[in-house]
Amino acid sequence: MKKEIKFSLVYRDMFQSSGKYQPRVDQLVRIAPVIIDMGCFARVETNGGAFEQVNLMYGENPNIAVRAFTKPFNEVGVKTHMLDRGLNALRMFPCPADLRKLMYKVKHVQGVDITRIFCGLNDPKNIIPSIKYAKEGGMTPQATLCITYSPVHTVEYYTKLADRLIEAGAEEICLKDMAGIGRPWSLGQLVKNIKAKHPDIVIQYHGHSGPGLSMASILEVCENGADVIDTAIEPLSWGKVHPDVISVQAMLKDAGFQVPEINMNAYMQARALTQEFIDDFLGYFMDPNNKLMSSLLLTCGLPGGMMGSMMADLKGVHSGINMMLKSQGKPEVSLDDLVIRLFEEVQFVWPKVGYPPLVTPFSQYVKNIALMNIMADVQDKPRFSLLSDNSIWGMILGKSGQLPGEIAPEIKELAKVQGREFFDGDVQNLYPDDLDKYRAEMDKNGWETGPDDEELFEFSMHDMQYRDFKSGVAKERFEVDLQKAKDAKMAKSGFSEEDIKKMKRAKAEPITADEKGQVVWEIDVENPSMAPAVGKLYRTDDNFCYILTPWGGNLKQAANFNGRIIEVCVNQGDRVNKGDVLAYIQREDA
Repeated sequence: MKKEIKFSLVYRDMFQSSGKYQPRVDQLVRIAPVIIDMGCFARVETNGGAFEQVNLMYGENPNIAVRAFTKPFNEVGVKTHMLDRGLNALRMFPCPADLRKLMYKVKHVQGVDITRIFCGLNDPKNIIPSIKYAKEGGMTPQATLCITYSPVHTVEYYTKLADRLIEAGAEEICLKDMAGIGRPWSLGQLVKNIKAKHPDIVIQYHGHSGPGLSMASILEVCENGADVIDTAIEPLSWGKVHPDVISVQAMLKDAGFQVPEINMNAYMQARALTQEFIDDFLGYFMDPNNKLMSSLLLTCGLPGGMMGSMMADLKGVHSGINMMLKSQGKPEVSLDDLVIRLFEEVQFVWPKVGYPPLVTPFSQYVKNIALMNIMADVQDKPRFSLLSDNSIWGMILGKSGQLPGEIAPEIKELAKVQGREFFDGDVQNLYPDDLDKYRAEMDKNGWETGPDDEELFEFSMHDMQYRDFKSGVAKERFEVDLQKAKDAKMAKSGFSEEDIKKMKRAKAEPITADEKGQVVWEIDVENPSMAPAVGKLYRTDDNFCYILTPWGGNLKQAANFNGRIIEVCVNQGDRVNKGDVLAYIQREDA
């Protein structure tokens, strides 16, 4: 019998790779005991990366979500782990050192055991401080190798990187194959090299299924000494997500490994609950293409989870490109032609900008450069002539860390022409400590910093989203977003706009005019506001609009119901009679 292989469920990453939003805290609390009952998971991914930011986006406190989700696993000894972007911590841009240090203290007391520390550039200078901070905070530091395939990213390159991170104190190593393009044999050799020199180091493999290599990769890394495999469950396994635990278990059991048994009754219950969450609201934001695999991903190396946003970008520029081509007397291109052209341009751009591993945010940067180059070509402009984004230039200039490869001479010359300077110092020095600034603002606003300063951490980490969360704007914006997504799905199902309105009205109550007059959204008629957005929440006594009566009165028109706007029937300045319908509102409990 071969060695024991443990399984981890990347439950929240399943949703991250499928769509825009994450399960709510009440849904996470419901699924946790069922995951435990499955009996096959030694680890569960509970938070990190963009997950907590998404909580804020729909008006939910991420600290409450993390504590609630980790608690059941902590009680039964299932290890919890989080995704940590090193220098960027939980966001898309660099963090000050004091905020990075605070994160590990907060997450440790919230019940998170292991932090998966990665740098999108594989720069050890961005990872090593987090290893130290994690240990000081009481967490297990799992240093990460972002796997990609290029002339730079060889087995030897990754072996040396692993050696350096382990020497710096990493207790575990994760092979993060975020696009699933790591070649199985090379991944096996990498694991073999690490285990030969560091036999006690735990190695965890995380591979997406996009181009179809993940099962072969899992078998290879296990044959060469890997300890833990990240898996998913239906209905969100496979596609651009991760292999299903049932298939992984069957494959490894047949190969002679010791693997845990799966309680299939609990699996089916978890499957049903996950589908329920999708049907509730999460599915409205899932691109069906993310359920599909594509070997084309091997040609460009982009993560599968990016396909949805990439296709949206292409659809957005497709008609514009064809319009320009037509005006020049050139043949138009199909969307499929444009996809292949973008993939080819990514292949061209990637080495020019130093082979950054194609993981967030650098995958977006490379894709955006490629898209700008296509637009430049259509306009008969040279490549890179439309490159102006400061975030992308920050990557190129070294302000996010050291790139694995060399920047092309033409990019260096362009930087010189634009007066941009390359940076080769300690990136952390560019971002001074600022916790005191956020603490002072919280005190001024009367906001609590929370137990163990967790609210201070969340505010400092995601200040814009946190302000919107506290003000209620985030929840309102999400409800509007959700309503639009529901309407769009109905429209795709063949319903006309009028059909959709009729169905929504049937479940709603009308807000009717209390008097004859002119509709005004604000009393300041010289500076009127926009009509209330669909999805906006009103309470019974909230003012919906004003009605300027013929005798000069300014009548406040109450909403009259607790609920959300599903349709506004009048425009600014419209004249209405008493009893006319102003809007429809979907009732909600008080």
